[in-house]
Amino acid sequence: MLQITLILLVYLPVVLITGRYLYAVAMQEKMVMDKVYQPIEHRIYRLANISQEAMTGKQYIIALLITNACMIAIGYFTLRIQQWLFLNPNQINNMEATLSFNTIISFMTNTNLQHYSGESGLTYLSQMLVIIFMMFTSAATGYAVCMAFCKRLIAKTDTIGNFYVDFVRVIIRVLLPLAFLVGLLLVWQGTPQTVQQNVTLTTIEGTSQDIALGPVASLESIKHLGTNGGGFFGANSSTPFENPTVISNMIEMLAMMLLPGACVVVFGLLVAKRFQHQRAWLGKQGTTIFAAMSVLFLAGLLIVYFAEQQGNPMIDELGIAQQGSMEGKETRFGIEQSALFTTVTTAFTTGTVNNMHDSLTPVGGLVPLFNMMLNVVFGGIGVGLMNMMMYVLLAIFIACLMIGRTPQFLGKKIEQKEMKFMALSILIHPVLILGFSAFAVMTSAGIAGVTNPGAHGLSQILYEYASSAANNGSGFEGLADNSTFWNVTTGLVMFFGRYLTMILQLAIASLLANKAINAESVGTLQTDTPTFTIFLVAIVVLIGALTFLPALALGPITEQLLMFG
Repeated sequence: MLQITLILLVYLPVVLITGRYLYAVAMQEKMVMDKVYQPIEHRIYRLANISQEAMTGKQYIIALLITNACMIAIGYFTLRIQQWLFLNPNQINNMEATLSFNTIISFMTNTNLQHYSGESGLTYLSQMLVIIFMMFTSAATGYAVCMAFCKRLIAKTDTIGNFYVDFVRVIIRVLLPLAFLVGLLLVWQGTPQTVQQNVTLTTIEGTSQDIALGPVASLESIKHLGTNGGGFFGANSSTPFENPTVISNMIEMLAMMLLPGACVVVFGLLVAKRFQHQRAWLGKQGTTIFAAMSVLFLAGLLIVYFAEQQGNPMIDELGIAQQGSMEGKETRFGIEQSALFTTVTTAFTTGTVNNMHDSLTPVGGLVPLFNMMLNVVFGGIGVGLMNMMMYVLLAIFIACLMIGRTPQFLGKKIEQKEMKFMALSILIHPVLILGFSAFAVMTSAGIAGVTNPGAHGLSQILYEYASSAANNGSGFEGLADNSTFWNVTTGLVMFFGRYLTMILQLAIASLLANKAINAESVGTLQTDTPTFTIFLVAIVVLIGALTFLPALALGPITEQLLMFG
């Protein structure tokens, strides 16, 4: 518990400082390192023939889609021919077509769902040229869209910056320096960073064992900073080579939490600047949203922690002594660090794991599942804030209906068209999860992947599609998901869950930006108060419960009742 408290206490000042730096990057303020960064950026602009002129919302989206489509094509082709390329000392074969489709969509959408084991499924070239490269670009895409969305809400023109400029600046000024620093810290703790081939050793029992090596630290650093997930090894951050010590475990969690929280700080600073609160570190509006996310996060953490501490009563009946549920957990982390890691990785939609989520108690497994179903508890870099803003607008609309006021946010009226787009943005997520889950249980190809009968089997299916739709990438891992059915369906869920919501959310911001600013009055609903924070949390939980409770009742809730029955 002391370790949990320490991480949370360290996180608060670090996220505020990082948020202020991100704000300077987003607003293109003068920085101390401009002499280093600007020549690199300008050379990239010249080589790629990039115009730095401001774009409209439509131009911004087109640039985003074209850039991502090009990277998808190059990455897919690389995976299909990796066997014949260089940096393949372990003689890895080419990746199968549907698995390549799933993998490339997964990493381009910042999901990093893995239906393969990295140490045996990818060459070192694929790990670096496809996986690590896309971990940078997918995170930069989410950040760029989020900053465009935030600036659009306070804009007075039809331009929102330049996608290519935003994309390049965040990689050069934020992701690369931070990833280099985190990578060094992980190497210090014992994470490998090499291109040597695997080593075969003789164990103390006299048997031979292959020790997988590779550029692990460079992948681990950006996978956490960019809320990517995935892993160099199939066992992910539970293996000692990815996550050697308690210190590396804490570093990885702080890295996961850093940029999504910093995006909220940036939004708070943008709003504070508009209202001339120049010295604000977070601003009242940013504090409201950050507090709402924090309440949801802490509630989930406490539930997972106490559920895993309680253990399994069926094991108690066998007369076996247990100190909580240690199944699927590393003893060097224990229940406390496993519970925190589980909550962090699904609240911040990173997807990396340091314990087996399939082995969590039913209620313990319900929390990460519900975090991904809500997809607003900080969320991935950029997109988490955008998703929460949809609920902010919904909460304002409902509250104003209750008190008979005209709904408006930051002086802009929220009208019929914005509400339709907002409703679509919120509904896409549950439709993808529940619709594809229903399709899976109705087909023999979907059922074939389920390894556990009954309620837990349904939880496996729900978790797989929730992870895909939320761009999370973690899995219960009891599901046999490397098949044509699961590769194709989860690939479609990841694609639509990423791009449809982004387009709709930017459209909403554009609609609000083009409206006249209305002066506040006594009757204006205040959206930066503790009361609104409580109301926002209630709306998020209520909508989530109404949408997903029937499915959860058939899965983890039923399993919990059976376990205690």
